[in-house]
Formats: sequence, structure tokens, C-alpha cells
Amino acid sequence: MSLETAGFTLANAPPEFIDNPYPTYAALRQHDPVHAIGPGQWLLTRYDDVSLLYRHAGASSDKQREFGPKFGVGTPLHEHHTTSLVFSDPPLHTRVRRSMMGALNQRAIARMEAGVVALVNGLLDRLQGRAQADLIEDFAAQIPVEVIGNLLDVPRDERGPLRAWSLAILSALEPVPSADVLARGHAAVSDFLAYLRTLVAHRRAHPNDPEVDVLTRLIQGEYDGEPTFSPQGAFGAGPPRGREPGLGRPGARLTETELLHNCIFLLNAGHETTTNLIGNGMHALLAQRSQLERLQREPALINTAVEELLRFESPLQLNNRQLTAPIALSTRELPEGDFVTLGVGAANRDPAQFAEPDSLDIARKPNLHVAFGHGAHACAGMNVARLEARIAIGALVARFPRLDAAGPARRDRRVRFRGFVHLPVRL
Repeated sequence: MSLETAGFTLANAPPEFIDNPYPTYAALRQHDPVHAIGPGQWLLTRYDDVSLLYRHAGASSDKQREFGPKFGVGTPLHEHHTTSLVFSDPPLHTRVRRSMMGALNQRAIARMEAGVVALVNGLLDRLQGRAQADLIEDFAAQIPVEVIGNLLDVPRDERGPLRAWSLAILSALEPVPSADVLARGHAAVSDFLAYLRTLVAHRRAHPNDPEVDVLTRLIQGEYDGEPTFSPQGAFGAGPPRGREPGLGRPGARLTETELLHNCIFLLNAGHETTTNLIGNGMHALLAQRSQLERLQREPALINTAVEELLRFESPLQLNNRQLTAPIALSTRELPEGDFVTLGVGAANRDPAQFAEPDSLDIARKPNLHVAFGHGAHACAGMNVARLEARIAIGALVARFPRLDAAGPARRDRRVRFRGFVHLPVRL
């Protein structure tokens, strides 16, 4: 261990780490790649270790043991974060993921494209003629809330609180949230659930086309008031032919609680990461002007550009697992029961995997980044995020060819999520 890494923990990360964590990650990768951050707690910074943990059968995503002391058993945050897709293991994870992937299949994403194009063009139209703008408030943060709002068909005049609820709930996932952060998180979950109960009740009474409305699609998989799935994996308006109500496949049901919390998860996951992907991506392109100019000259590079932006400034910097079996990593073996933090941002800058990892290369191939995870817990909405970023960044750099920074950006001070609060630009 070097002097640079001795005593480093995420709980008291210095301001310079939040501004730029990559020198610390590099020192950890070199000197202490399986780094102790507490008793029975470890931070991984090498690509191979992170990739192994993502795929290992002995790495659990269940957070009951971790989140009980953190949030208080039975509290709103505890109920939410132990019920949502991302923090669960089979069989709950299997049931919920099947529902999400059925609703976010390739056909559904293809149908979304025209709406996202129209949304982005509308936002750019509002910026046209202005001298300056804030790329977070005026652009990046507007897109995912509208996209997920459209997926769930949340009435447009009721979308106002969604972003604040999402930020409050996700901020509680920081390594050591303050009492004030926890209080705001609990209140946000409670308010969000109250709103969704009303929305779900209305949608049951007035269903939409399940091919375009995710919420209707989930609700219409219900038997006896609980969502489930037909034997073919498709959602229908009632029980599968030849079955009686209440006789869905064993283990396939989602309870009302699971349905509501995973609607919250859909918004949270889609909002935070996509806002940060667009904001981080534009900040990186503005800082490395040659790459921005190349994208303007070669717009067909937008797909590889989005993958490189995901790697270069990963919106989710840290992920977590609990070991249900011992595991041998690059420099040590960890025992069953330990908690492991996966340094996603660190892995995506590992020179053993990526040539010149601290340089932005919008044509980089191959690019096997871990920004969306791997294996059974790979992000269910990754292709929605890619769609939004591809359209948003491509349209923005084409519409405003002289786009440039207009003063210092203000970074979000959280360590788990990497993004900006404000990103002022000249148009």
C-alpha cells in the first residue's frame, strides 16, 4: 500500500477525489487493488476483479443485511431498496427482471425513438436564439423524466415532483448518508408510493394500449390483483387461456408492493444515469475539443461515442455485492459474508483493459466497459439510456456547432453517482 492509498475510504473521501477520482483509482489499482475500506469491506479497482464479481454466483445483490442498519428495517427507504430490481436476488430478481425486459424489449425501444427525437428537438428549439444555457437544467435532466413519464404514461402536469423524488431516494445510497438525506429519502418514497397508488388504480380502471404503456402492460398481467406472466412470457389482459384466475405460474407473481416499488425503480434508474451520461458526455467532449469536432464531422460515430462516454465518465461509479461464498481475486481471497464495492469508474480506466484509458476516443473499439454491469444484473434499461444519449448528444452537437463552456461547471458532490448539478455553455 502506498502513502497515496493508505487510509482511503469512501466514507470520508476528500473533495479532490470527488472532483477527480481517477488518480486515486490509479494508485489503488497499482498498489492495493483489493483495498480495505472497513471491517469486512473492500473496494475493487481492477477491471478483471470487477468483471469477475459481476458474474460470480457467490456475489449477492440482496441488501437486507446492509440496508437494515443503514435505513431501519421496515422504513420507506428500506422497503424500496430491498424490493427493487437492482438490489435483489432470485426469485424476486427473476420475476421483476422478466417484467422489465418484457416491457423494454427491442420493439418497444424502436417505438420510442420518434418520441425521443421530437422531445430532444423541442428542447433544442427552446434553446435556439439564446446566448447561454445550462445543459443539465435546460436539457439533460429534462429528457429521461419525460421518457420514463411517457413509458408509464404519467400525466404531463403531474411530472413536476418526479425528479426531486428520484434524487432524494438515490442520494440515500451514498456510503454514509446524513440524517437529513435519510429524512428526505423516506419522505420521497412515501410521497411517490401515494402518488403511484392513485395512478395504478386509475390505470386499472382506464387501461391504455399495453404495447405502448409499460404500466398498463404490467397491470394487465395481474391475476386476483397481482401481476404475473403467461406461460409464453407475454402479458395479457387476463389469465392465459385454459387457466383460472389465481393459477399463474408458481413464483411468477409480483405483489402490489413489488409493482409500485419497481415503477419507482424505473424512474430512478432511467433518470439519474441518463442525465449524468448526457451531462458527463458533453463535459468530456467540450474539454477534449478535437473529439467533439470529430463527432460533428463524422456523426455516424455517435454509437461508439456513447460507449466511450460511458467508459470515460461512468454515471454510476460504484456498485456493491455481498459474498455468499469465498472468492479469489487478483491479490487476495475474500471470505463469505464480506461486502465488496465494485469500482466501476476505476475498472473503466484500467490500462490492462483499455489502451490510453485517460484519453477520450469516440471511435474506440473494442470497448468492453462495465458501466452497465455484466451478467444477470446488467442494467435492464441500458438500451433506453443508449437511445436517449445517442439522440440527445448527436442532435445537440449538430444544432450548435460552436457550443462551448461558459464558466465553471458545478459537480454533484456524491461519490456513488458522478454527474453535474450545473453545466453552463455558450450556444
